[in-house]
Amino acid sequence: MRLSGFDRALVALACLAGLLGVALSAAAAHIPGADSLKTAAQFLLFHAPAILALAGFGAAGLARPGLMRMASGLLVLGLILFCGDLSVRTWLQQPLFPMAAPIGGFALMGGWLVGAIGALIPQPRNPPQ
Repeated sequence: MRLSGFDRALVALACLAGLLGVALSAAAAHIPGADSLKTAAQFLLFHAPAILALAGFGAAGLARPGLMRMASGLLVLGLILFCGDLSVRTWLQQPLFPMAAPIGGFALMGGWLVGAIGALIPQPRNPPQ
């Protein structure tokens, strides 16, 4: 199995999400009342392995690669918007931009939905070369 450049980018972004999840967990432990950072850290840590799995399933041909990439991309976008907004609100006392967190939340839900669809639609028996 060879990973495409896009798949490699998704894996790298998933690892970055894990790293940021650990960093935000540590920061939240030292900042009184940083519940938003705790939430952002949890979302990053929960979704990082999901992105890795989706990218891996698609690259291995175990599920529809295009849909798995789309699902992973939506999860990454959702994390950037949702967790970014929560973090910026904590540190800068202002939103990333209006409606960033809800848009990010919908992107996350969309990623999970597309992942489910990609897993349920069977692969063609003889994929085109």
